[in-house]
Amino acid sequence: MVTLCSLSSTLSLRFPFSSCSRRRILCSANGDSRSATECSSLSKEIRNVACGVLAAWAITSISPVTAATQRLPPLSTEPNRCERAYVGNTIGQANGVYDKPLDLRFCDYANDKSNLKGKSLSAALVSDAKFDGADLSEVVMSKAYAVGASFQGTDFTNAVLDRVNFEKANLKGAIFKNTVLSGSTFNDAELQDAVFEDTIIGYIDLQKLCTNTTISEEGRAELGCR
Repeated sequence: MVTLCSLSSTLSLRFPFSSCSRRRILCSANGDSRSATECSSLSKEIRNVACGVLAAWAITSISPVTAATQRLPPLSTEPNRCERAYVGNTIGQANGVYDKPLDLRFCDYANDKSNLKGKSLSAALVSDAKFDGADLSEVVMSKAYAVGASFQGTDFTNAVLDRVNFEKANLKGAIFKNTVLSGSTFNDAELQDAVFEDTIIGYIDLQKLCTNTTISEEGRAELGCR
């Protein structure tokens, strides 16, 4: 049974902390889920909705493609294309729908502590961009393409990072605290000292993530890797 402390009424899948004790939340596509503890105040209906949403993602969504097969549009020549991240993708959100591509490739947002927090970067092209030390808490990055991007020490607390392609990304010291990672891929990503406290991830995705040998022993313990 999936145990969630709270669920946003907008179903944006941001899961803030509550008075419940720490736990890692797992959902699998077949609906099986387990947790060591349970919030007594959480209704069965809310748990079923949350697990159903994550299971639906695992079944119906297309997995992020690899760098070798992804056909990307030409780099945008828009002079203020990097500043568009401060507005974000105002439509689509978790579905990654947009009126024009959010092209943030090669942009530098290092140590940005205020302009990106809570923004929607769904389906954004952020390959080779730099977010080192940035505050991306509560960001929605569903279906983003982040191959080769740098996120050293980036704070992803309460963020929704489902179906993101993090192939070859530098995620050293990144903070995935209460972060949704379902459907995301981390092939050849650097995850040394990354924090996975209360990460929300599907069982199959967890098994794939655990094959990354750069994850520290503490990180593997937080994830429950065997």
